[in-house]
Amino acid sequence: MTTKSLGFSLIELLVVVAILGILSSVGVLSYQGYISGTKQKSAENAMQQIALGQTEHYSNNGEYFFSDGTSGDSCSPDRTSSREINKDLFNEGEIISEETGYEMCIVEYKGNYKVVASNGDKTITMTANGAWEK
Repeated sequence: MTTKSLGFSLIELLVVVAILGILSSVGVLSYQGYISGTKQKSAENAMQQIALGQTEHYSNNGEYFFSDGTSGDSCSPDRTSSREINKDLFNEGEIISEETGYEMCIVEYKGNYKVVASNGDKTITMTANGAWEK
């Protein structure tokens, strides 16, 4: 005599839960990668706008703008240097926003400038001629 089962066994439920867990972890990692890439692209766009602002600043003042606290050919991007850039190059505009997660600074580099952006884990550099260092 055979009996009919009206539900799922415990093993079947555990297998389904494990599969759902694996799928959700893959989805979360993919989403985080997407968000990280989007923030980096936003930072790169802001850096290109800074290059345009530098061109205008040079036209008006005969010199490039550099962030305070720069030494030699390096700088440490922080909230203060990002605010200086927004204030001095963009008349208090919000080009470098907190939503991107990147802070920026501008430093003298080979007679021109370079823009440095960092989110703590990753640093992106753009020179005055548009060359990227990631």
